[in-house]
Amino acid sequence: MSRSGRPTDDKPLPALYAMTHGGIESTAADEITRDIGGEVKKTARGLVVFRMDTLSDKVLSLRTTEDVFLMAWGSDSLTYKSEDLETLRTWTARKPDWEHLFKLHHKIRPKTKGRPTYHIVCQMQGEHGFRRADARGAFIEGLAGKIPHGWHYSNENAWLEIWLTIYSKTAVCGVRLSDRTMRHRTYKLEHVAASLRPTVAAAMVRLAGIGPDMTVLDPFCGAGTILAESLNVAEKRNRGGLEQVRVIGGDIDPNAVFVTSQNLENVGRAALARWDATALPLETASVDRIISNPPFGKQLSSIEQIGPLYEAAAEEWNRVLKPGGRAVLLAMEHEGLKRVLQSHRWSQARQTRVRLLGQPAVLSVWNKPLV
Repeated sequence: MSRSGRPTDDKPLPALYAMTHGGIESTAADEITRDIGGEVKKTARGLVVFRMDTLSDKVLSLRTTEDVFLMAWGSDSLTYKSEDLETLRTWTARKPDWEHLFKLHHKIRPKTKGRPTYHIVCQMQGEHGFRRADARGAFIEGLAGKIPHGWHYSNENAWLEIWLTIYSKTAVCGVRLSDRTMRHRTYKLEHVAASLRPTVAAAMVRLAGIGPDMTVLDPFCGAGTILAESLNVAEKRNRGGLEQVRVIGGDIDPNAVFVTSQNLENVGRAALARWDATALPLETASVDRIISNPPFGKQLSSIEQIGPLYEAAAEEWNRVLKPGGRAVLLAMEHEGLKRVLQSHRWSQARQTRVRLLGQPAVLSVWNKPLV
């Protein structure tokens, strides 16, 4: 293997694909393009296909993606019928250069001591004329003879994982380069109820556009996931030492503030406080960005509480946010939130539908007017 990231046999690099939380594909595509120099070829629900000039561990630095894979093969033409099983089997057996894919995997994930281990994953969503177990069986048949002799199958923490993911008409097969820390993060040691996925928090932070000398606020910090992702950006911005990004957050629940302090211990320094988000102890026009996942109906004692909470919280957001400032919010009761923010003359720049804890929600970006 040459230092450039290309194998010495000079075979072309295969495409890569990233799996994302549904709804944030365009944000992940932007990160792939801008931050690691990838060329995005296609996006679909929960999927971004891209190419790189050279393969390096930069692909593991992505924050908005759940997993990254070397692509073995992909198809958008499943028929939903049992005949698809033969397609899964033959494409797995014939299309990929498995030896080449394994060599590339080993460059990013060097072999650990002991016997090499592997794992096979089959995911399936939607109605098809076969069961997931049938798809897995066809997939395993297609892989017959492809895994080097002497490797050991393992259900947990395998060195190499080969995945098949089926979603409606789409099937994609690849070798996983990432591990669980990409989606779960190493900092997230403690949780609270309805804790936000780190990749979604990272997408929200990216949409906020944190710049030099900004103050970033999460008034409902929960387990601190948004604050942690904001600190990740702040740390990069603060390396020069001249401009400093300030990250502040709080929650009415003392346990949430404690959990946040634990999760941020190895991430960075944020100003934390226990507070009532409808009466923030902050100066007027002191914040440049608000990024938050406000409580939703099921977290409150009754759905009737959500309207008054949003109204009172938005009053404070409007007070502390500077003119021309931006807010990125994730809420299930979006229409109620929209009414309240528009009453303050905020304009919505963007919205996208996501699922949060199995429930539909809306991620929205808002701008406060300059005057």
